Amino acid sequence: MKAKKSITRRDFLKGTAGFFLASTGLATTPRNAKAQIKTKVIVIRNMDVINPNSEIQRNILQTMLDEAICRLIGKKEPQAAWQSMFNKTDIVGIKTNAWHYLPTPKELEGVIQQRLTDAGIPLTNISIDDRGVLDNPVFKKATSLVNVRPVRTHHWSGVGSCLKNYIMFVRNPSAYHDEGCSDLGKIWTYPVVKRKTRINILCALTPQFFGRGAHFFDRRYVWSYKGLIVGTDPVSVDAVGAELLRRKRINHFGDNRALDVQPVHISVADKKYHLGVSDLSRIEIIKLGWQEEVLL
Repeated sequence: MKAKKSITRRDFLKGTAGFFLASTGLATTPRNAKAQIKTKVIVIRNMDVINPNSEIQRNILQTMLDEAICRLIGKKEPQAAWQSMFNKTDIVGIKTNAWHYLPTPKELEGVIQQRLTDAGIPLTNISIDDRGVLDNPVFKKATSLVNVRPVRTHHWSGVGSCLKNYIMFVRNPSAYHDEGCSDLGKIWTYPVVKRKTRINILCALTPQFFGRGAHFFDRRYVWSYKGLIVGTDPVSVDAVGAELLRRKRINHFGDNRALDVQPVHISVADKKYHLGVSDLSRIEIIKLGWQEEVLL
């Protein structure tokens, strides 16, 4: 069996300097930065979206997603915003995440599905799936995708991200675990998903900010951030999500407690596969709603 190569700090600094510097607040601004158009990421929070019994309030979550999408797209009404991204004739796969410790909440899947049907897409042309996407009849015919998953630490890729969420679109996911899952961006170039993703949503209601080992879950490292991170650029959304987890580790431990694996795939998706922007200095983070300990 081929030994899994670990990513050292030196490897990370050499291979992903741009992302690392940006994520530590030390990114240098290129001379032509003013001429570069920033990508936009919405971070929205609501202190009441999770009640004292740890139950997600669907109506509040719906309002959060609506506000985020409207601000992102530049529309006043949710239906108009969704209709600008999807056609009534679209066949839509909602790519979720089923990791049992911290899955995509059913409430979030439900509000996305509701907005798609409100936009005129028949329910029969919408499917929600994770591990069965390659054999799902709707996903096989999908013209559009919604990418939604929780943000958390991840044993092989450093962070569980929107980019990582598409690993189920290949028959051999483990083949993409080498080098900190650095080649995840390649999956996004395959016909099954290429140019189909309309919106990326990182669920940051209860993120996991620290972990050690495969399938690690510890409630000590999960907190009620009560937010969503939303954008059309998966690289930028993931860069913001990774930065949120990094800052929470500093807040919790008092230092920048590194992960076993750095999220190199985010920078590689930018620099090698040109899927989006990983440099935080080129990302406009628009923060809406509850601002207490927003961290970003």
